[in-house]
Amino acid sequence: MRHKIKKISQRTFASLKIRNYRLYFFGQAVSLCGTWMQTIGQTWLVLQITKSGTQLGLIVAAQFLPVLFFAPFGGIVADRFDKRKILYFTQSASAMLALVLGILVATGSVQLWMVYVLAILLGCVNTIDNPARQTFIFEMVGKDSLQNAVSLNSTQVNLARVIGPAIGGGIIAGLGLAPCFFINALSFIAVLIALFMMTAEELSPAPKAEHKKGQLMEGFRYIKSNKILRETLLMMAIIGTLTYEFAVILPLVAQFTFHGNAGTYAALTVAMGLGSMAGGLYTASRKKIKPGTLVNAAWLFGATMLLAAIAPSFILVLAALVLVGFFSINFLSTGNTTLQLESEPSMRGRVMSLWTMAFLGSTPIGGPIIGFIGEHAGPRWGLVLGGIAALVAASIGALQMIKNRKSGFASK
Repeated sequence: MRHKIKKISQRTFASLKIRNYRLYFFGQAVSLCGTWMQTIGQTWLVLQITKSGTQLGLIVAAQFLPVLFFAPFGGIVADRFDKRKILYFTQSASAMLALVLGILVATGSVQLWMVYVLAILLGCVNTIDNPARQTFIFEMVGKDSLQNAVSLNSTQVNLARVIGPAIGGGIIAGLGLAPCFFINALSFIAVLIALFMMTAEELSPAPKAEHKKGQLMEGFRYIKSNKILRETLLMMAIIGTLTYEFAVILPLVAQFTFHGNAGTYAALTVAMGLGSMAGGLYTASRKKIKPGTLVNAAWLFGATMLLAAIAPSFILVLAALVLVGFFSINFLSTGNTTLQLESEPSMRGRVMSLWTMAFLGSTPIGGPIIGFIGEHAGPRWGLVLGGIAALVAASIGALQMIKNRKSGFASK
């Protein structure tokens, strides 16, 4: 039994044996905690200024609006240039934007339009940063360790979701909002140090795409020709638009459903983060992805969202959000790994840019919708809509699997 547990543990953390990924992993661990501190700080800042769920949804939408329109161009950048150098630039730019917001809040000069401008600028940075970061993981660990590394990366994001808001909530209560932004600015130094310490010879960079006309449409045609890529991105687009709107709906649940404060919001975020961390570790321990894994994760993601929506008490909502977190990260890690393994190396940046568009770029559409519903019909109805969207995406995936099986039988 002990030998079996040891074997599972080794398999779960296998990619951390790779030095470059280990450096990246721990650098990101520091930075992501800062990012989540800024997330809770910015959320509470907007609610303090406006007291409006719709405005909160619009701010979140503004941050991801550039991703919606320009993510494919970010994918071209990732395919054409050295990803490590791209990350030097994007991480430094993100640090500067956090510093500016901190100064504005600390001096009492912050206004809502300033938050909008900084959110849009951060979105522009993320347009380039996200596809570069996603595909850089492949270059650090290779094909065999990709699922494990992606799952551990997702686990790390959600561990930060536990630690960052917990620290951020305490800092807001004791010191105010500004320190959240200053600490986030400093946290990016850890990633820059990790990038600097990497051994270039141990990276496996993908062949760089040549500079030529039509690269954007070439990427779209490539995805259209591949059923697996096409269906995975469609499922993510639906779920990304209406289900992954936790930055909008959880603050509304905290403030309007349970009449709480930043600590209440932090507790909801921590509960979901704990579930996501467990889900990420579970996914990391799996040997390979089975055909129905993505569809099953979407089904269970939607079902647990509906469970959270009807939970009658704060404690039961927290328990339901643990399950939501588990299956959300299972879906996210499986979809990410599927796309990267299925993509040609020279197309991987463009494919993952559309994954970023489906996951984050859809927020400008879904954020205001969920914010409006949460404000006017009640936050629980925002959770209901998210759950239904995940079930619809799962149904589309299941129908495609049935079609594939039938066509397979027909060909025989």
